[in-house]
Amino acid sequence: VAAQKCRKRKLNAILNLEEDVCNLQTQKESLKKEHSQCSKSINQIKQKLNNLYHDIFSRLRDDQGRPVDPRQYVIHCSSNGTVFIIPKHLAKSEQKEDNRKDQKQ
Repeated sequence: VAAQKCRKRKLNAILNLEEDVCNLQTQKESLKKEHSQCSKSINQIKQKLNNLYHDIFSRLRDDQGRPVDPRQYVIHCSSNGTVFIIPKHLAKSEQKEDNRKDQKQ
């Protein structure tokens, strides 16, 4: 009787584990689909941002009326919502300062 009960418990444990595996496989597939959708959304947003970036730079002019070179300047948004066009070399040094501040915090 003890051996029979032991076999029954073992069988129940195996069945429970098989059910858990099925549930986890279903969850994995669901997460894969969600990941795929998120990746597509991110790519669409990147494309829209890139289009906006090019549109902004195509309209920008310097003091002499010449187009602003997007290879030399970047768009910078401050934390208060102000938007600046700054030279790339200044943006890189500013990013380094921000990274240092974040690391200290």
